[in-house]
Amino acid sequence: MTDQFAPPPTTGCRSSPVLKQRGQREVFCGLTGIIWLHRKIQDAFFLVVGSRTCAHLLQSAAGVMIFAEPRFGTAILEETDLAGLNDAHAELDRTVAQLLARRPDIRQLFLVGSCPSEVIKLDLSRAAERLTRQFAPRVRVLEYSGSGIETTFTQGEDACLAAMVPVLPETDERELLVVGALPDVVEDQMLALLGDLGVGRVRVLPAQSIDTEMGIGPNTAFALTQPFLGDTHAALIRRGARHIAAPFPFGEEGTTAWLAAIAAEFGVPDDRFAAVTEAPRRRARAAIAQASAPLRDKSIFFFPDSQIEVPLARFLIRECGMSAIEVGMPYIHDALHGPDLDLLPQGPQISEGQDVDLQLDRCRAARPDLTVCGLGLANPLEAEGLSTKWAIELVFTPVHFYEQAGDLAALFARPLHRKSLLTRSAEVAAE
Repeated sequence: MTDQFAPPPTTGCRSSPVLKQRGQREVFCGLTGIIWLHRKIQDAFFLVVGSRTCAHLLQSAAGVMIFAEPRFGTAILEETDLAGLNDAHAELDRTVAQLLARRPDIRQLFLVGSCPSEVIKLDLSRAAERLTRQFAPRVRVLEYSGSGIETTFTQGEDACLAAMVPVLPETDERELLVVGALPDVVEDQMLALLGDLGVGRVRVLPAQSIDTEMGIGPNTAFALTQPFLGDTHAALIRRGARHIAAPFPFGEEGTTAWLAAIAAEFGVPDDRFAAVTEAPRRRARAAIAQASAPLRDKSIFFFPDSQIEVPLARFLIRECGMSAIEVGMPYIHDALHGPDLDLLPQGPQISEGQDVDLQLDRCRAARPDLTVCGLGLANPLEAEGLSTKWAIELVFTPVHFYEQAGDLAALFARPLHRKSLLTRSAEVAAE
């Protein structure tokens, strides 16, 4: 399928020196992933074992009123728990029993660890096994960590999906497993494209229900839609599945390359690939061209936040005409990010990890036209006259595949357009 898109440039960034720094970080908590996962997995409940701070974070992030009953909650550690006066495991068992008695619709229960020291001491893995024995076969209980000490905010999804992989049944069926939570409308578009290409059985992880038929085995090929699924990737490899390495499906080029890698794996003829992708590719290119006009010849600086920085930088440079000064990632995983690094033209500093004060110094010295960062850094940088883009918005907004390519470019163009309007208004007022 290599004739469907331009080959990677020989001067990509895959072998470029990486600036690795370890110091104070500015990252969001991994519990945040529950906000999109609970909408995706319709028969699941996410029970955070944590503090009142965890409960306030989830309520604020989800915009849920206190009288609502969503499919997530917090088992709050009280003073007696923290003092060791209660048996924490007995308290957890009691809470779970009350929850499942009140909510018979729950088929999957995720115990989600957080960062208080008393939670870290709990063996949630043994608790999940014990509770699974108690409530099987009606409910499956799994556990993972969403602790901000251990994860960036997108890695909560990675930990959740990695916890699901070992319990999936074995299969010898030849099939494609697409991994990563996507908005329903985007997932439907993706499945329609794969169906039109004639790719065989396609399964999606996470599925909406525990009853969805899904298995893993040596004939399973899997493709990732999210660049932050390193633990899930490793878990699938351990089960014998084979990874289809490809750039991530952001923009027209990334989507085409992602589909082409799958098409090559499943023997899709070139003429069929061209016929299926020609119209959506044309629409995507037109949408990007219109939305990206304010981005051309502008510079951008990425702070490490969501682990989608490298494919976004590739999209903005190659399809929107921007130049990158620095592309920061919390972690760089060659098997996942290598294909996008191959396409990323040399020039930007690639950095892994963070010493936030040193990185802020580099950003201030460079004075980029646009800075992508977390919420905690955005307002201070805006006060210094730098235009910013919230990294978290890029995770909560549909941005994958052809039909969202123009919207993705527009997300980056919006702060620059806003700054232009404010500058023009200030000039008019001064006259």
